[in-house]
Amino acid sequence: MDTTLDVPDADGTAVDLTNATVLLTGGTGTFGVAFARRMKATHPNTVVRIYSRDELKQSEMLEHTGNGTLRYFIGDIRNKTRLMRAMRGVDVVVHAAAMKQVPACEYNPFEAVQTNVLGAQHIVDTAIDAGVQKVVALSTDKAVEPVNIYGATKLCMEKIVVQGNAYSGGGTRLSCVRYGNVIGSRGSVVPVFRQQATEGRLRITDDRMTRFWITVDQAVDLVLHAIDRSVGGEIFVPKIPSMRITDLAEAIAPGLPVEITGIRPGEKLHEVLLTADEARHAIDDGAGHYVVLPEHPFWMMDDVTGKPLDADFQYASHLNDEWLSIDELRHLVDG
Repeated sequence: MDTTLDVPDADGTAVDLTNATVLLTGGTGTFGVAFARRMKATHPNTVVRIYSRDELKQSEMLEHTGNGTLRYFIGDIRNKTRLMRAMRGVDVVVHAAAMKQVPACEYNPFEAVQTNVLGAQHIVDTAIDAGVQKVVALSTDKAVEPVNIYGATKLCMEKIVVQGNAYSGGGTRLSCVRYGNVIGSRGSVVPVFRQQATEGRLRITDDRMTRFWITVDQAVDLVLHAIDRSVGGEIFVPKIPSMRITDLAEAIAPGLPVEITGIRPGEKLHEVLLTADEARHAIDDGAGHYVVLPEHPFWMMDDVTGKPLDADFQYASHLNDEWLSIDELRHLVDG
């Protein structure tokens, strides 16, 4: 049986970030701040344009991260005219801007659509028109078999970005990364549990719940890998560990009573990063990632080999081979 699958080669598509200009949408968020700091540390001549709509967060980021090669643009991805101005002279776009809070998206669904869906279309259109070399958009496990509006809009975002390659003529290469919950990010359960711990009781919606977890530095590594290796149309999925919500509760507040409140609307027991349907056109790249390839490649280059996945393979948080222990979780959340 053949154990290899032909995929496009990345030769000739890599972007040298040494003296590049990067547009970072949602640049004041948890990921954006970490990405900007990484660029300052490893690529001091790379100009990073921080694009976001919150002037307070930008001023706070300037105070803590500094200026140097960072440029701060006030703008909303809903505003195509402003976005086009920010795109001029850009080599790479890292698209991290989104409405991310599940309850807020559920209560304000069309606001989520305007930011996460229409905003993504603006990113694709302006990047192609500006001659950007590469676009990498950040997605989430909630985009897989979505049960809430946030996940549904991120699924639409993935489709818009991947299909954008059909209109770019190979001049702009667009791809996505898809990963799980970022440890300690704004809106994650960690600060919620810490606040509840001061009240003497933790509240968990369902004690069977599992989640994928990734550090923000691993998320930055994933995006940089996609910038380096993408040829257009891929979705890069990292191999990351799972955790049990009860173990996280114990790591944050050992021995504290736990109240089970019942699962909320739009919430899953487990998360999925790769479905069995996607696995039929995905590979293990041998570098710590699964890569979902477009079912109908927009172009073919010199072939390289990757290991195909089993036909019934599914990458779900409760089926994972790697689990974080209570001690490991405690180290991560305290780190």
